[in-house]
Amino acid sequence: MGSFDYLLHGFGIALQPMNLLWALIGSALGTAIGVLPGIGPALTIALLLPVTVAIAPTAAFIMFAGVLYGAMYGGSTTSILINTPGESGSMMTALEGNKMARDGRGAAALATAAIGSFVAGTIATIALTFLAPYVAELAFIFRPADYFALILLAFCSVAVVMGSSRVRGFIALLLGIAMGTVGIDVMTGQPRLNFGVMGLLNGIELTVVLVSLFAVGEILFVASRYDPGQETPISVRGRWMTREDFRRSWKPWLRGTVLGFPMGVLPGGGSEIPTMLSYTLERKLCEKPEEFGTTGAIEGVAGPEAANNAAAAGVLVPLLTLGLPTSATAAILLAAFQNYGLQPGPNLFTSNADLVWGLIASLYIGNAMLLILNLPLVGMWVRLLSIPKPQLYAGILVFALIGIWGVSGSQIDLIVMVIVGVAGYVMRVYDFPIAPVLIGLILGPMAEYQLRTALLSRQGSPWVLVETPISIAFLVVAALTFVLPPLIRRLRARS
Repeated sequence: MGSFDYLLHGFGIALQPMNLLWALIGSALGTAIGVLPGIGPALTIALLLPVTVAIAPTAAFIMFAGVLYGAMYGGSTTSILINTPGESGSMMTALEGNKMARDGRGAAALATAAIGSFVAGTIATIALTFLAPYVAELAFIFRPADYFALILLAFCSVAVVMGSSRVRGFIALLLGIAMGTVGIDVMTGQPRLNFGVMGLLNGIELTVVLVSLFAVGEILFVASRYDPGQETPISVRGRWMTREDFRRSWKPWLRGTVLGFPMGVLPGGGSEIPTMLSYTLERKLCEKPEEFGTTGAIEGVAGPEAANNAAAAGVLVPLLTLGLPTSATAAILLAAFQNYGLQPGPNLFTSNADLVWGLIASLYIGNAMLLILNLPLVGMWVRLLSIPKPQLYAGILVFALIGIWGVSGSQIDLIVMVIVGVAGYVMRVYDFPIAPVLIGLILGPMAEYQLRTALLSRQGSPWVLVETPISIAFLVVAALTFVLPPLIRRLRARS
C-alpha cells in the first residue's frame, strides 16, 4: 500500500461517528483555548492527559490534533481584537491585525486569518502525508549512535533558539535532564536522585511535570500580570474580504506555508520563527508598505497565520517518524503517546498504522471543521473574552489538582506538582524558557540509553559516536548550531 491508500484507510477510521465527535470536541475546545489569552494548546493537552487515560488512543489523538489546530485558529481572534496573542504563534498577527480592526476592517482580518490557516494547514498536512512515510523508512537505518547524535542536535537547537539567551536555554535543558534521571537506573538497578523518598523510585511522573509547568507555573505567571484594562475587545465590523483582499492574500498564504512547514520540522523551529520571517518577508514584498504599522496591512495577517498553521503540521513529522519533539506542544504529545505505552518512531507506522493514519486523516477533517467553526461563529468565540479571568485561572488550577490526584492518588505527586509549579513560575519571571525543560525531561533518558547502548557495542570506545556518516552529520550540525549564532553576531558588530 502507498501513502494514498493508507490515507484512504485513515479516512475510514477518522470518519467513524465517535472519532468525528472527538475531532469536533477537540476543534471546538482548541478554538476556545486559543481565544482565551494566556492559555495555549500545550497547557490544554497537558490538562487533558490525566482525564484521557480511559479513552482509546486513536480517539484521544484525534482530539489532541483538533486542539492543536484549533488553538492556531483561535489565537488570531484575540490578537486581532484585543492585541493580545492567544498563543505564541499569533504574536506577529497582532501587529497588523489589531490595526486593521481599529481601522474598521476587523472582519476582513479575521477572515484572512481563518482562510489562511485552512489553506496552510491543508497543504502542510498533504506534505506530512507523503513525507512522513519516507522519513520513517530512513529512520530504520539509524544506529544507537545516530539516535544519540540526533537527540544531541535537538538539545542544542532547542537550548539555543528558545529563550532570551543560550545560558538560560541550557540551564532549563539541564534541569529537565536532571529530572529525567530521578528513579532507578534501568541498566544497573541503582536508585538515583530520589533523596531517600520511596515514592520517587519510579521517577517523576511526566504528566505531573507537564501539568505543573503549564497549569500551575504558567497560570501563576499570567495571573500575576493580569490587567483588566487591557482586555476591551474591538467589535467585529467592516466588510468581509473583498476581491482585492483575496488578491493580496493568496500569495502570502502560500509563502507562509513554504516558510512554516520546514521550520516546524526542524528541532527548535516551532511557530515563532517562521511567523516572524513571514511578517518580515511580507513587509518587504507588500504593494502598499505604507499600511504596515499604520492602518494595518492584510499581508501582515495572512502570511504569519499561514506560517503558524503550517509549522503546527511540520512538528508532527519528526514526532511521528523519529519520536523527536521540536516544540513544547510536541513534547506533551510525545508524553501522551508514552502514557498509552506507545513510542513514536518508524515502528509506529507498522505496529499502529490505524492510529497514525487515522490521526493524519483527522487533520484534514479538523481543518474543514475549524473553517466552518471560525468564519460564521466568530461572534460566539469573542464572547468567551467576557469570562472573568480570576475565576478562569482559579478553575484551571483546581482542575489540574483534581486531575493529578484522580490519576495517581499520591501525595508525593501533589508535593512535586507544587514544587515544580512554583519553579516554573520563577523561571517565567526570570525569562527562562519552558520548552527545553520538557524536551530534556523526555529525551534525556532516551539519549542516555542510546549513548550507553552504543558504547557497550564497542566496549566503551567513544569512537563509536563518529563511525557513521549520519552521526557525524548530526554532530557537526549540532556544533554549528552552538557556534554560529555568536560568530554571526560578532561579525555584524565589526561591520
